[in-house]
Amino acid sequence: MWRRHPWLAWSEIPRRESKQLSYQPVRSLALNPRTALQCRAVLLFDIDGVIRDVGGSYRRAIVETVHHYSGLRPEPAAIDALKAEGCWNNDWHASLELLRRAGLGGAGGPPLPPFEALVAVFNGFYFGGDPEGDPAAWRGFIGSEPLLVERAFFEALSAASIAWGFVSGAEPPSARFVLRQRLGLSDPPMIAMGEAPDKPDPTGFLRLAADLIGMPLGPDAVPVAYLGDTVADVLTVKRARERLPQQRFLSLAVAPPHLQAPDAAERRAAYEAQLLQAGADRVIPETARVLEALETALAL
Repeated sequence: MWRRHPWLAWSEIPRRESKQLSYQPVRSLALNPRTALQCRAVLLFDIDGVIRDVGGSYRRAIVETVHHYSGLRPEPAAIDALKAEGCWNNDWHASLELLRRAGLGGAGGPPLPPFEALVAVFNGFYFGGDPEGDPAAWRGFIGSEPLLVERAFFEALSAASIAWGFVSGAEPPSARFVLRQRLGLSDPPMIAMGEAPDKPDPTGFLRLAADLIGMPLGPDAVPVAYLGDTVADVLTVKRARERLPQQRFLSLAVAPPHLQAPDAAERRAAYEAQLLQAGADRVIPETARVLEALETALAL
């Protein structure tokens, strides 16, 4: 039984200190043929659960990391419920919080693991090798991630004059692997973990959108949409609106693949209701349908 523990303040979560997590400026993308004044809209994507199925990789690494320290394996519904709170987008922090709610770190209970040690265990499961090393040497769960779209999907977006990019909480080596090597995208516009504050902080989202448009966001800029699969993704757009109320933003959402099985219809409906309640403008049935949804929204 998973017990809910008192709210853990963001400032209490241990941080991983490394060069990788220093915020780096995104290079100018004004000369990119997908961008600048030629585009009708910008469409940014989350990666995990939107571009690739991480049910058997990142989510499995959460489960195995929690099991490593506690002997318990959280059910998918427990992870979904945690993600629905909107502040556990980082899977390392999510793993630590699940351990806390399982009783670690409480009075008389076993201590929580050091954050750096948890990260190493998690990455051992997920990468199965040096995250900064040769992907051919990785033996972890990352090797079993089905793609949810193909390269032609992005070619269709470009043909429709939609500029696109990625704002993800995935580690940069993982994000580069799926976008460049699996999908064959050449130097895709991307912000990953450590290149901006974690979602739902909209800083990275806003910065990449402005770079793709080639001008400041505001009433004269084209609409900016974001497709994600968590409440944190929806809240990212909501907070972007609060910062720039004169810019048109669209929050598009999709249920993650593990909720799209026929026997998960009830859980999927509940999850989609949470996304709408959080502020999503529209929930779509699958990532491949996003251009259709965006065209409909732009016509309104």
